[in-house]
Amino acid sequence: MTEDLTKRAQLLTQLRNICLRLPESSETVKWGNPTFVAGKKQFAVLDRYHDRWCIAFLAKPADQKQLLARQGYFAAPYAAKYGWVCRDAEGRLNWKEIEKLIVDSYRLVALKRMLTAMDG
Repeated sequence: MTEDLTKRAQLLTQLRNICLRLPESSETVKWGNPTFVAGKKQFAVLDRYHDRWCIAFLAKPADQKQLLARQGYFAAPYAAKYGWVCRDAEGRLNWKEIEKLIVDSYRLVALKRMLTAMDG
């Protein structure tokens, strides 16, 4: 249990470092999970499925299809039809890749003023 909470804390710290620096993003809790929103729209979630941590994010349809063909990615239960993908977060993660996926997810839901602030 302690190991599980340590893993959660490490993942959450990394996600906060990525998500909370994006314009007008904040952290909330939805369905018991740390959820990152741009304004009111979700773009990243730290979740747990089948006793495994995962990071859920939104992807464009073509990107979703490519990601789901790769090892370590799976369709987000209940939300895949809306473009959500999960990255299994139990093993080693490429945080540069995760950051790109999360920023892309943010771009899909952010308002124009948020994108303008981000792109300077």
